[in-house]
Amino acid sequence: MRSFMSLMGADPSQDHLHAFETSWLVSPFVLGCIRAVFSLYAFATIFFILGWRAVHRQVDNMKDMFVYFTNLSYWGVAFYFLFAAIHSFVYARTGRSVFFDKTPRFLRALHSLLYSSIIILPIIVTILFWTLLFGGPWFPEVSKHIMQTGYAVFELVIPTTEPLPLLHLPFIISILLLYTAFTFLNHSINGFYTYSFLDPGVNGERSGIVAGYSLGVAAGAAILFGVAWFIIWLRKRLTGSKRILASTPVQADEEIVMGPEK
Repeated sequence: MRSFMSLMGADPSQDHLHAFETSWLVSPFVLGCIRAVFSLYAFATIFFILGWRAVHRQVDNMKDMFVYFTNLSYWGVAFYFLFAAIHSFVYARTGRSVFFDKTPRFLRALHSLLYSSIIILPIIVTILFWTLLFGGPWFPEVSKHIMQTGYAVFELVIPTTEPLPLLHLPFIISILLLYTAFTFLNHSINGFYTYSFLDPGVNGERSGIVAGYSLGVAAGAAILFGVAWFIIWLRKRLTGSKRILASTPVQADEEIVMGPEK
């Protein structure tokens, strides 16, 4: 029977594949550079918004960066690409998964869960925002609500990651449902609901609608999870076992490319 860590995407038998640090298309160093650029852009967008609000005396609105799911998701994307870039750079330099190897295995499982979350949640954010919420201005909205999906597509297609572990799905749905509960806590503390479609009304007259939205989002997450799983499976089917590995000490100036499975 497979262990819990294996079911969470931290299977020891796959450590040698370096799935989170490699790509079938570009070298680990180039992959690290791309991820670093994505992380830099995401953090630059976040701090630009915070700075703009400070300059325009909207300091009270800064808490929005920590209560709206769209913003929380963007923080997650920024940190994921920061961590992923570091992993790729270190692997490119040493040929080993140094941080994964030297830290408890549950951290590898958490990285795998973070990977799944930045695939699924940004797409949900994009769909909900552009169908229900958009009201301008365009720059922060495009950066947070379109480019997130672009980042997710990149991570689906370019790295050599394995299909999303099925055990991640209940965790992702739990995150979404816990955020729904958080909106009520935020209303109690700050006096407003983060999203109008989560407002049950003064006397709870819209509770059924809120429940419907919540269940709909959970169902949408399950569908997106299945689509993402299939895309990764198809990518692996088309590329086989091809992956560009880091140079070894013996082959300092070469890249190792594993050919298709036979």
